[in-house]
Amino acid sequence: MFARKLRIERVDASGEAHPCPIHWIDNFAMRNFTNDAVFDDTLPVADGLLEAGHRVPLDRLRPAMEDWFRRKGYLKPDERLRVERAEAEHATTGHASTDADRSPGCE
Repeated sequence: MFARKLRIERVDASGEAHPCPIHWIDNFAMRNFTNDAVFDDTLPVADGLLEAGHRVPLDRLRPAMEDWFRRKGYLKPDERLRVERAEAEHATTGHASTDADRSPGCE
C-alpha cells in the first residue's frame, strides 16, 4: 500500500536482531493516529515489517518507536531498535542500501 517497506528489529545485548512482533508495531501506529500526524502514513503488515509513506521521516521514526517501546516495557534497557528499508524493496526498486536508508543509531 505504501511506497517504503521497513524492517523493524529489536537488537539484543549480544547484537542479535529479532523482528519486532506486529502487535508492538501496531500499538505504536495506533497511538500515533491521534498523537502525531506525521506517522499516520504507516501500516504494520507482519512481524518486523512496516510500510510507510514518503512523508514519514525515517530520522524521527526510530527514536519515536524506540521511546514508545521502552515506555510499554517491550525493550529492555540493554536493547535497541533498528529500523531500515527491507531488502525486498531494494530488489524491486533497484536501489542499493545506503547509510541514508538507515535511521540514525543503526549499525
